[in-house]
Parts: sequence; C-alpha cells; structure tokens
Amino acid sequence: MLHDYVLGHKEERQHLQDKVRAIVAASAQSHEAVARIDAELWRYYEERSAVAPVFVAAARAYGLKRTSMKNLAEYLVRLWTDPKPRKPARTESAAGP
Repeated sequence: MLHDYVLGHKEERQHLQDKVRAIVAASAQSHEAVARIDAELWRYYEERSAVAPVFVAAARAYGLKRTSMKNLAEYLVRLWTDPKPRKPARTESAAGP
C-alpha cells in the first residue's frame, strides 16, 4: 500500500527517493541503511495515517501496530540507488600458499 501510494504521488516519491539515496550514501554497510530506511518508512506510514485517506482507513481497520518495512526498504534501495561495486573475489592462485 505504501509503495502504491508513493508511485501515485510524484512529490512524495521524490521525497522518499532523496531520503533513501541520502541514507544509503551515509551508511557504511547496506544492512545499516536498510534498517534506517525501514524505520523511516514506518515513521512515514504513521504520519500519513493521520492525513491520507487510504492510510487513515488502514489505520482504523488494522491499527498502528509496528509492521516491518524491511522488504520494501531493500526493494527501494535496489530500485532507487546505483549498486555499489563489489570487491573482486580472491582466487586461490591470488591468495598464495
């Protein structure tokens, strides 16, 4: 629901894209970035549940019990950021005896 909402609202999408990119750029590890984005997405959901009709209805129906947004966070990182180059794998011949 959050993803569909963001796709349908250009300004909201741009805001979250900028936030995701900034968090990824500032994080040393990808799992740290995902955890921060997860928390930010939940905060955003709570904020929207007070004003946006689709979120208000969901909050009334299901309450505001914390829900993990980790999968969405990981997806948005893959979707909205450039992949970081991986370190080349060490081969046995390069590792030496």
